[in-house]
Amino acid sequence: MNQTRTFLLIAWLAVAFLLFQQWQTPASTPPTPAANTPATLAPTPAAVGALPALPAAPMAGAPALPALPTAASTAQTVEIVTDVYRLTVDLKGVSIIRAELLTYPIEKKAGSANVMLLDNGSTDFFVAESGWLTRTHTSEPNHNAIFTTADTQSRYELKSGQDSLSVPFVWTDASGISLTKTLILQRGKFEIGVQQTLRNTGTAPWSGFAYEQLKRIPPPPPPKHAGFTNPESFSFIGSAWYGEPDKYEKISFADYYDDGVIQSPNKPITDGWFGMLQHHFVTVWLPAKGDTQTYSIATEGPLSQAYYLVRGVSGETVLAPGASHSREDRLWVGPKEQKPMAGVHPTLDLSVDYGIFSFLAQPLFWLLSKLHDMLGNWGWAIIAIVIVLKALLFPLSAKQYQSMAKMRAIQPRIEALKERYGDDRQKFAVAQMELYKKEKINPAAGCLPMLIPIPIFLALYWVLVESVELRQAPWIGWIQNLTDADPYFILPALNLIVMFLTQKLTPMPGMDPLQKKMMTFMPLIFGVMMAFFPSGLVLYWVTNGLLGLAQQWWMTRKYGTHGHHPAPAK
Repeated sequence: MNQTRTFLLIAWLAVAFLLFQQWQTPASTPPTPAANTPATLAPTPAAVGALPALPAAPMAGAPALPALPTAASTAQTVEIVTDVYRLTVDLKGVSIIRAELLTYPIEKKAGSANVMLLDNGSTDFFVAESGWLTRTHTSEPNHNAIFTTADTQSRYELKSGQDSLSVPFVWTDASGISLTKTLILQRGKFEIGVQQTLRNTGTAPWSGFAYEQLKRIPPPPPPKHAGFTNPESFSFIGSAWYGEPDKYEKISFADYYDDGVIQSPNKPITDGWFGMLQHHFVTVWLPAKGDTQTYSIATEGPLSQAYYLVRGVSGETVLAPGASHSREDRLWVGPKEQKPMAGVHPTLDLSVDYGIFSFLAQPLFWLLSKLHDMLGNWGWAIIAIVIVLKALLFPLSAKQYQSMAKMRAIQPRIEALKERYGDDRQKFAVAQMELYKKEKINPAAGCLPMLIPIPIFLALYWVLVESVELRQAPWIGWIQNLTDADPYFILPALNLIVMFLTQKLTPMPGMDPLQKKMMTFMPLIFGVMMAFFPSGLVLYWVTNGLLGLAQQWWMTRKYGTHGHHPAPAK
């Protein structure tokens, strides 16, 4: 196996895999459920297996979750600003209807708008809601209930010198039930604490169920030119949750329905989390510590434009007259930064979706992160990881290049055999194998070293396109965004040159003229193809190719001069 064929196999396997991923990716707009299937919020508390039978109550039947508001139902809003957030909070339910990430611009250029992860706009509708349901009273602090602020301010800001900011909201009922919901934000953190305190100052017991949910319209499809080089076109978009016993699970919006039936988990989970994922960013509810919730997915609204939901409903809380109850949930609205997320919940970093190559991508990212900590630059860390991998694989690759060097040395003799036997392929193959045996050359010696870079290449591809830590990260000079294509095609051109020189050093014994001609064009084909890949990936490939070329050149000098001159053809 020669190096040019190695490049060919790796590149085409990579392209085939990415095309397969693209083919498997459903349309960004999920199919609507069947017409005979009501797109209602499910399940109601009565349908949740973890909830008890209905208690005696003055209400007729169990209430379903209230109808969710649309963008036009916004009540009065409050703005909360920290060093990383600009939040818009609706006093209806204390729902977070807009979350602007101040440290994450959409594009790496002056004047670019910031990422708006939550937004109650009609085309990008995505909100985070929470509340309580009751079976004992006629009103409840659900996400339609109107709250008030203690000081009637409309804007709160984390001041210089402050490490945290707390904004309380209050709901009261004539029966004596009150709920204080306080949003707690900390400097530098994409984590929102939602502290709730229920008080019963009435004369009758109160019973309720806490819930949190996320609701959104699936994002619009990517631009028409998007392909496998644009991760936005195939990155996972949908809901996910974690908990015992099934660990991490996810479902795309397109898979919410199967044969018209919603695929809701409806399972009780303790100390878990649930959320909605997209490329580089995630929104996740983390219920109160020790709380057991039943997670479910649902849709709401007309079939032509359904809202997609994921939610958790807690067990029953009973408040006697004069009693109170507190809980604190957390909401992560931000980037998939693995280290901070692991500090919030040890499994939250599973939301970084590396696909089937997670078993390789996770250790690669860990190593890349350690190198970045040492070097302070993701570009140099990519170069360093190539050097590390090359060093680890040196014993295997040395055998490959040694075998190639020996084959190059006997290439004139192979050509002489080919000329001698002409079109008699069988005799030529027998003579060729006898020559290999005589010179102690194993043509298959380089197969294993050739196969190992394939999964590493694909795993590193996912690390580069899915790890938000590398998003818009600069290297040097003209490369100011490692997750975007090289703007001046310098790295792809360098890759083309490296492949061309590698091809010149690579023996092609016994190959017919047509195959040789095709192989000659391979560097050009791959050079053009690499022009559209993220520059960080091309940097990895160029570095890998340069080190391989140097190693091959050295092995050719060391082992490529022992061959004999070809015997004259008879």
